[in-house]
Amino acid sequence: MTLDSKIEDLFRLQQPQKNALKKLGIKTIEDILYHFPTRYGELSQTKNILSLKEGDKAEVYGEIKKLKTSKAYRKKIPMAEGELVDHSGKIKIVWFNQPYIAKMYSNDSLVKIEGKVTSRNGVLYISNPDIKSINEIPRGAAPTPGGIGVPTASVGSDSLFNLGDGSDVSLPIYAESRGISSMWFYHNIQKLFGQKILDEIEDPIPESILKKYKLPKLQTAFVWIHSPKTKDDALSARKRFAFQEIFLIQIQKQQDKKKYQSQPSFKINKTTPTPQKKWVGAPTTSVWGKEIDEFAKKFPFEPTASQKKSIDTILEDFKKPFAMSRLLEGDVGSGKTYVAAVTSYAVVTTSPDNKDFGALQTAYMAPTEILANQLFESFIEYFKDINIQVGLITSSGCKKFPSKVSGDKWTNISKAQLLKWVEEGTIPILIGTHSLIQKTVKFKNLAYVIIDEQHRFGTNQRRILVRKDQMLPHLLSMTATPIPRTLALTIYGDLDLSLLDEMPKGRKQVITEIVRPDKRASAYETVQGELKKGHQVYVICPRIDEPDPEKEHALRVKSVTAEAKRLKAEVFPEYEIEIMHGKMKPKEKEETMKRLEQGEIDILVSTSVVEVGVNIPNATSIIIEGAERFGLAQLHQLRGRVIRSTHQSYAFIFSDTKAERTIERLSALKKAKNGFELAEYDLEFRGAGDLAGKKQWGITDLGMEAIRNLKMVEAARTEATKIIGTDFDLKNHPQIRTQIEKRNEIHLE
Repeated sequence: MTLDSKIEDLFRLQQPQKNALKKLGIKTIEDILYHFPTRYGELSQTKNILSLKEGDKAEVYGEIKKLKTSKAYRKKIPMAEGELVDHSGKIKIVWFNQPYIAKMYSNDSLVKIEGKVTSRNGVLYISNPDIKSINEIPRGAAPTPGGIGVPTASVGSDSLFNLGDGSDVSLPIYAESRGISSMWFYHNIQKLFGQKILDEIEDPIPESILKKYKLPKLQTAFVWIHSPKTKDDALSARKRFAFQEIFLIQIQKQQDKKKYQSQPSFKINKTTPTPQKKWVGAPTTSVWGKEIDEFAKKFPFEPTASQKKSIDTILEDFKKPFAMSRLLEGDVGSGKTYVAAVTSYAVVTTSPDNKDFGALQTAYMAPTEILANQLFESFIEYFKDINIQVGLITSSGCKKFPSKVSGDKWTNISKAQLLKWVEEGTIPILIGTHSLIQKTVKFKNLAYVIIDEQHRFGTNQRRILVRKDQMLPHLLSMTATPIPRTLALTIYGDLDLSLLDEMPKGRKQVITEIVRPDKRASAYETVQGELKKGHQVYVICPRIDEPDPEKEHALRVKSVTAEAKRLKAEVFPEYEIEIMHGKMKPKEKEETMKRLEQGEIDILVSTSVVEVGVNIPNATSIIIEGAERFGLAQLHQLRGRVIRSTHQSYAFIFSDTKAERTIERLSALKKAKNGFELAEYDLEFRGAGDLAGKKQWGITDLGMEAIRNLKMVEAARTEATKIIGTDFDLKNHPQIRTQIEKRNEIHLE
């Protein structure tokens, strides 16, 4: 038996158990060892017989006695009956119309009984319970009842434990699936321990690191996490495995970073920026050199200090002999596009090495067609008077600026023609969606890749785009999604970080109100006032259409179609109201956004499709229905749709919930100064497990909980960086290399 041995080769499994293990992703002995308890405590509703009362849904362990077949009362219904006995007492058990059960079990057998406690003539009995044979009464099953540990608790939290005498930890409880139980996991893992499976395990974390951070060895940690004697044992084991997961992720990220930096890239020595320390109060001239200064003046605003600092850093990265890998984080409206445009100018006005003609190219990848089209229009404005051609490629078609007919307008062109010009290097700037990563898209001198809303693209998609040529392009990933620092350091560990933590001058803080049902009228009055000023409004609903009223489980939340009709009939009859949602064709959405941009629509009722890629400066109010169904990060991004101008803006967070905890969470939108602060609050309030996208990031629940611990993340990053710095191929760390290879195999599946 080895760690790679298949579970089904070692244990007798029925088909439901095989299905359950497959659903849980457990194939090998190693998989089951890494299937950690979610909490510690007594099994749900486990009681002793003495404590049972009528109406309980009981789970009881004991010996079965006096088992026989008989007839039930006057109806002469065939049945099996007997008694269940534990240390506290006994209770009658009956199975109506199931007399065969009396022949399936023998007296004095150890069993687990699950069923509802009923009473007849004052005598308690359990009717038609589920019954299963067991080998022994589980530890923690028979004592007096107690509570269950909290399912979602951070590493190091006492809330994971249900302590009986103040020191002993009760039975570990595992994530289950239909057909397999916590008890199955507990007993079979104990069997593996008895067969000394841990003796062959090699620890991927060097002993020096274990000692430095006082972490248990791998073999010890497995025992402590699956069968701890004290809460300190279990906490220590969880801390060790949390560190291990983040450490291995950081090893991969640092490998990726070093590999990326080992390949040649384009040196862009366009200018010498002013030292960063002089930014506070520094003059606005001679910042990046005459060329870039002149381009930056085209923008009708003074850049913020964080914008200037980010541009400085990127321009410095361009000068290095290897490709830049940088993540630019900033709230909606903080000016990421400005940073992208100024740095793109430095690229597309630079000729390839050893040439005095041609230009390096920039590819700008957007998550939606709406945003791609808006970026195309914006870049036309930025570059139209300096003879720079701009292309657009989406699934709906291709465009090019300028057209042959008019030097200040774009034109539709065939995909074949666009691809030809991109491959020849005639078009220096190409903007697009996923269409950019098609095999048919080939660049002549791709020197700069910008990816907007990085989290919406998988790592593999990013690599496809940036590894098309032997010369690697510089990479700038951008996101407006609030990400806690610890999470950014982990999932984007191969990228350097830059922050835009301030808004452009003149931008007013959006006034945010959490609106209960009885305050809707007041919110509508404020919106009415904004409409009278000629401003526009967004109304966001969680769903597109009304649910089927005959389906009891249908969510009773506002829909786009019904709410648009209601608002037109009852609230804003004199205004033009239209809808937008994800089921509309890209061209339909584009036309709707064009009408909104031109002022033909007063109120746009939409799903969260407007979360990314909508820039309407005249929109000053947003109403978000069913806000409790959105995460704080998503609500923050939606709110960002109305801070695109110097007008005072308003966000009305409508919620019908009566749960005070939910209202408290939503109220963080009023307290947080920016998205970064909000992300940290959400991490503290709800836990990392609730942050969107963890499946894509490939982090387990335990790893996500570790994200709360900044010291742990920084320590793992530091140690991983040291190892990769001296042993890139992990030749001196074969155990780490084995674990990395296994992680890669899982991700490839």
